[in-house]
Amino acid sequence: MAISRAIDELNDRIAAAVSWALLAAVLVCAANALIRYTFNASSNAWLEIQWYLFAAVFMLAAPHTLRRDEHVRIDVVVGRFSRRTQVWIDLFGFFLFLLPICCVILYYGIPFAYESVRSAEMSSNSGGLIVWPAKILVPVGFALMILQGVSEIIKRIEYLLGRLDERAFVKQAPTPQQEIDAIKQANRID
Repeated sequence: MAISRAIDELNDRIAAAVSWALLAAVLVCAANALIRYTFNASSNAWLEIQWYLFAAVFMLAAPHTLRRDEHVRIDVVVGRFSRRTQVWIDLFGFFLFLLPICCVILYYGIPFAYESVRSAEMSSNSGGLIVWPAKILVPVGFALMILQGVSEIIKRIEYLLGRLDERAFVKQAPTPQQEIDAIKQANRID
């Protein structure tokens, strides 16, 4: 469990840091639109910065999304099974889909990023930026996803062995109905 906690902490910290990239992307987008429509001027570099920031948010926060159990799944089907069966389905998915796909992408992503860094690849757009920082996000993001997958496997095995409560890996976010009830409760005047 120490390894799992360390991986979770790493991805939590990265997600917190990269959340600022989303704010930066919004500010760059707004400033770019304002300048483009006010002064009829723009730069491909500003558009590419937006793409890079969005890529950073997506690639580096995806492992945190897995940690929070916010990834896409078919809850309508899986929700009908017992918690133990759901955990077995998760383990099956992690071993059969998540880890192999992430390993394949990491295997091909490392040379992809390395070649971009080695050649100091530049954007083909006029006024574009260097490309390698965005390409490095691919292997880094998938390496973090592999680590988080390992952490999730550890937690589910610990649960199956009776040494961990399911709250360590089950989504803690309120359901839509709970949110509606909370809003109704907050708006009641007693």
